[in-house]
Amino acid sequence: MRTEQGLEETARALDGKLADLDLPGRLRHVTALGGDIVFTTSLGIEDQVLTAAIADHNAPIRIVTLQTGRLFAETIALIDETRERYGVEIIEYQPEQGDTDAYVAHYGLNGFYDSVEARKACCGFRKVKPLNRAVRNADVWITGLRREQSQNRSGTAFAEVDREHRLIKVNPLADWKKVDIDLYVTVHDVPVNPLHGRGYPSIGCAPCTRAIKPGEPERAGRWWWENSDQRECGLHVEGLVARAG
Repeated sequence: MRTEQGLEETARALDGKLADLDLPGRLRHVTALGGDIVFTTSLGIEDQVLTAAIADHNAPIRIVTLQTGRLFAETIALIDETRERYGVEIIEYQPEQGDTDAYVAHYGLNGFYDSVEARKACCGFRKVKPLNRAVRNADVWITGLRREQSQNRSGTAFAEVDREHRLIKVNPLADWKKVDIDLYVTVHDVPVNPLHGRGYPSIGCAPCTRAIKPGEPERAGRWWWENSDQRECGLHVEGLVARAG
């Protein structure tokens, strides 16, 4: 599956198959591929749904999170609550201290407010480089991306090739609406970040996330001081991974 042709063939077949399955079926079909399967959770509501489904069905999927060092206290508390609730291991990947020191020396602790370059550099060492380590030996990477989250994600496939990491990227919730997420959380009593109830539909690092205003898109509160409607940290944008490290 690691050859480019093999990856493409697997992704195409998987994308077509997953469209017709429910969430447990999607997880079962993905795990049937074998190999090292990793799910990266930000502890947001979509990722909590996936964590609950993985735990409830004892899916052999490694769960990891990117502990950036700038997370909300509510997010940090939810990591331990989720571990206890589901009896799962959530492996935390952190930025290297040398990278943190170098960034602060060059840009300042909160230099990400000053330019897009500085912000992407911060995301690069706090999120992208730790992600590289988390998926280094993985065959499949599972995410909580949904098409409805933003215009930038409207074309999200159920399965696609991540050429930077040479693996299959699977998005089991790609076609889910917000109402589907909310219903699953209610029915299955899934623990969620209390910030969601305070106007934060998308939660990242504390200095870079604000509550959204009525009528704004779900991700409008992320890097809110930037003008572009294509704002991403680099985790889900090909071409940024290698440059970030």
